Amino acid sequence: MQAGGAEFELRGQGERLVLVAGGRWLVASAAELDLKLRQLDGIAAGARLSIDLGDVEQLDTAGAWLLLRTGRALEAQGVTISLDNIPPVFRPLLDQVARVEPALPGAPQRRTLVDAVRILLAAIGERAIEAGLAAVDLFGFFGLVIVVLGRGLRHPSRLRSVAMVAQVERTGVSALPIVGLLCFLIGVVMAFQSADQLRRYFAGAEIYTVNLLGIGMLRELGVLITAIVVAGRSGSAFTAEIGAMEVREEIDAMRTLALDPIELLVLPRLLGLVIALPLLVVFADFMGLLGGALMTWTALAMPLPLFIRQLHDAIGPWTFWVGIIKAPFFAGTIALVGCHAGFNVARSAESVGRLTTLSVVRSIFLVIIIDAAFSVLFSRLGI
Repeated sequence: MQAGGAEFELRGQGERLVLVAGGRWLVASAAELDLKLRQLDGIAAGARLSIDLGDVEQLDTAGAWLLLRTGRALEAQGVTISLDNIPPVFRPLLDQVARVEPALPGAPQRRTLVDAVRILLAAIGERAIEAGLAAVDLFGFFGLVIVVLGRGLRHPSRLRSVAMVAQVERTGVSALPIVGLLCFLIGVVMAFQSADQLRRYFAGAEIYTVNLLGIGMLRELGVLITAIVVAGRSGSAFTAEIGAMEVREEIDAMRTLALDPIELLVLPRLLGLVIALPLLVVFADFMGLLGGALMTWTALAMPLPLFIRQLHDAIGPWTFWVGIIKAPFFAGTIALVGCHAGFNVARSAESVGRLTTLSVVRSIFLVIIIDAAFSVLFSRLGI
């Protein structure tokens, strides 16, 4: 059979067959060759077919794929296949196509349930190894920052106080509007939903809305919402800023000038955020309680003095400080993850965007993990 400049002929009979290929097996004749080769599917199972490539003059990737696809399709039907008389110049191409042929369009994909489970477990294992290596790398970066911070505390003149105050303004003062608005609205929603559920139990239970609002906002929601907003706002900015400097080779220039990038770039952001986040949490708690007080006043007709008295009775001496204690740990985590991702940026804009997103996800994940650990700790301590 001929197709363009390519040809093949099936010789022999019974169980011993030879497919003699010749001519130019190129992409120009691939479509026609494909139709003619599919007519070979009628070979009986158990037959032995030798594909003779001795007369092939030219061969490209499409032709090699057609030969291998035909052989594997016949093997799936029980035919024994062998490639013979392969010209040495074509052997590297056939070997390369043989390695990737199952992923090419039109190739048969015959996977059993065991194969699917094996692939799934391999993917899970690969992700677990990547997560473990990332955790080790992050802990190493944390240790390096601690060493540089200790050196700075021994020599306070090395700490860049102006840059630190600038970071307090950028991460704290500039975040007041969005944090205040979110916590105010959360306080409104929480008070409304709590009152709606409590009134179903017995008349007058709505007053315990203040208890739920005060404890929930001061212990958990205020600091958690603030940390999540700061992670998305400031943590991503840390990654983007340091990553852009990495792309422009400014960090390499610092090292060339014997300047420490950790001291110049990480410490001001870390210390600035550690100072700013607890102050933001205080503001967030106030705005959340203000939103709840406004809702109880409008929906429950609860006057403000009654709200304050009930709130005073509901919260304990540690209720406010539980949220404040968490804030520096959340701030340190967000700053370290954001700066670490920035230093890992490759020399491309795509890497900056990918690691900026990844730093936000990791920061929020670690913040929630730390919050859960603090919850267990405070529960064991009876706080």
